[in-house]
Amino acid sequence: MPRQKETIAITTPHVAGAEDIGEIRNIVGFHIRLAHGAVYRHFTETFAHLDLTQKQVSALWLVADHPDIAQIGVAQRMRMDRATTMAIVNRLEAKGYLVRRKSRSDGRKQALNLTDPGRRALAAAKRAIQQHEQWLKSRFTEQEVARLIELLARIHE
Repeated sequence: MPRQKETIAITTPHVAGAEDIGEIRNIVGFHIRLAHGAVYRHFTETFAHLDLTQKQVSALWLVADHPDIAQIGVAQRMRMDRATTMAIVNRLEAKGYLVRRKSRSDGRKQALNLTDPGRRALAAAKRAIQQHEQWLKSRFTEQEVARLIELLARIHE
């Protein structure tokens, strides 16, 4: 029996009159959470027709940029555990977007490569990402975008 798709609302959009948030207005983490929710909502809307998640798109992109990459290489670059990475790779393989083959350099590893449908899905995802990035960056000047990336990188690096 096929599983039902579940739609989850991570956060709710801004509601007029909800500006009085008291002291938490000065909590950086609170604003990061709100910003993440807004970006995630827009990303989800932009990608709804592709039936791909952010992590799946990232994995496809990494495999495209690094043909024959090992699954562990994808996990390391995406900063995810092996089990999560395997689940993503399994889903992409089930969709026909990736193939696993024994690595030519190390027989213990699986080399990942895109299929033609995977390349087409990634091309469509890149177009959606351009649309999403345009929406996001339109809120800032070019200098502010560069500074925002620099500041956010300090948190996650």
